[in-house]
This record gives sequence, structure tokens and C-alpha cells, in this order.
Amino acid sequence: AGDGDCGHTHARAARAIQEWLRARPPPAAPAQLLSSLADLLLEKMGGSSGVLYGLFLTAAARPLLSRCDLPAWADAMDAGIEAMQRHGPWPSAPFPHLSQLDSLWAAAQALHPLRTPGADLLQVLGAAVQSAEAAAEATRHMEAGAGRASYISSARLLQPDPGAVAAAAVLRAVLEGLRA
Repeated sequence: AGDGDCGHTHARAARAIQEWLRARPPPAAPAQLLSSLADLLLEKMGGSSGVLYGLFLTAAARPLLSRCDLPAWADAMDAGIEAMQRHGPWPSAPFPHLSQLDSLWAAAQALHPLRTPGADLLQVLGAAVQSAEAAAEATRHMEAGAGRASYISSARLLQPDPGAVAAAAVLRAVLEGLRA
């Protein structure tokens, strides 16, 4: 979809993360891990996606500074989304926006059960990934209000938003990594 820029920037990010992991073990503390990833993406990913993910991860790290229980991870996701909304091209509400934020927002809503005692992380995260993937697919039929897709007639937009698909794919990779 689009001109390929989104795919190139995400591939660049994936290669940078792989190189980073080969060079040193990742930080064990969740807040430090997210902050380090934010710095890496801001430096290596490029494009607006790199900036937005950098903002997201920097903000998501804050709730994890003092605790890293399951509710803190739900709080981290909400904090990251708030940062993207505050600094990105989208209004604060309502959703959808035809962007990676659609997938992340859908996942964040599905992560709210993490705030319930006894929540099953993999089950909740699985539901969050499914929500993100459904939100990404739903962008196929939307009219863009921001970004490059907003310059193209909605009649010519035949694919889901690439940023939304990429965000859902990142969440799927996290889930698969945790299941491994």
C-alpha cells in the first residue's frame, strides 16, 4: 500500500533492533528496555513512524519506572497512545484515524483486562492482537484524514493502512515472542 515508505522504515527498524540485540543483551528493566528502543527507533527508523514510535515508547516507559505488573503494562500502552495523539497529526478523538494509532488504540482497549486481578497475560494479549489486526483491516474502507493516504481518493485506496498493519504485526511479534 502507498509508496512503500512505511515498509522500508519498518524494515529498517527491524534490522536495527536485530543488530542491537546481537551487539548486547537488552536491558532487563522494562522501562529501560522501552526507553532504549525509543532511542534506537528515533535514531535508526526514520520517517514519521520513527518519531511516533519513539514518542510512544518514551511515554510508555514512564508507568513502568516504579512497577512492572500487568496493570502497569496496560497503563504504559495508554500513556504511549496519549503521547502519539498529543504530538501526532490526529485529533484526540474519536477513532478511527486511518493510521497505526487505530491498531494501537484497539489493542489498548483490549488490554484493559490486565488491570483485573488474576488476568491471563497471553489470553489478554492474544485478544489485543486480534483487535489490532481487525482495526488494521477496517482501515481498508476508511477515508484518510491525515498522512499520505489523505492525498489519495478513497476510491483508489484498496489496501489497509500500512501503518496500521505494521503496528498490528509488531504486536503479533511480541505475542509470538512471549509464547516461545
